[in-house]
Amino acid sequence: MKAMILAAGLGSRLRPLTGQVPKPMLLVGGKPLLQWHIEKLADAGISEIIVNTSWLATKIEDYFGDGGQFGVNILWSREDVPLETGGGIFKALPLLGKDPFLIISADIWTDLSFISVLKKSLAPTNLAHLIMTTNPKHNIDGDFSLRDNVVAYDRPRYTYTGISLLSPKIFDGIDPSSKEFPLRNILRPAILANRVSGEVFSGDWCDVGTIERYNHLNQKFNETNNANK
Repeated sequence: MKAMILAAGLGSRLRPLTGQVPKPMLLVGGKPLLQWHIEKLADAGISEIIVNTSWLATKIEDYFGDGGQFGVNILWSREDVPLETGGGIFKALPLLGKDPFLIISADIWTDLSFISVLKKSLAPTNLAHLIMTTNPKHNIDGDFSLRDNVVAYDRPRYTYTGISLLSPKIFDGIDPSSKEFPLRNILRPAILANRVSGEVFSGDWCDVGTIERYNHLNQKFNETNNANK
């Protein structure tokens, strides 16, 4: 299975930190956010990784290169302007192939084992499988509900982690000229058709979307390291 890491965002809410450093390169526990994902994918046996870039793209691409030093092969999907989550994946479909693939947002941190995700397989009629978690304070209303492992829009809702399995067929029917659009636009019709499965993850997860949450995550790392000394 191939994986795609979404790393093209501007990181506007993390300014001034992201003025000269792209968000996926912000250090967490001493190494870039993106590196955590790449290393975990390698540990899970995924060696073919597509990464989309836009803002300060060369700083990301120069650091990781072709991925060889991490035991993987990285293909870069450069965007002149960020195409949002859905548009970025749509542009990279020729690199992803015809089989289901793993999607990971670069601006999260989690202790979720990607090996456990790879054990999932999409049912023949399903177009996606979403990994969700309990709602953090910044998204208290959640995103999606789960009923008999089928994703819906009922209550109560959970928060989408930014990790999912997608079938490329979920993009069938999209105008080839389409560029900038969020993934939720593609998920919605599939969810309404009961073609998206899901699960709730109970481990550590953080959306590193603001300076406050970024600092809190690094504080947790520092406290853990100090406790282990």
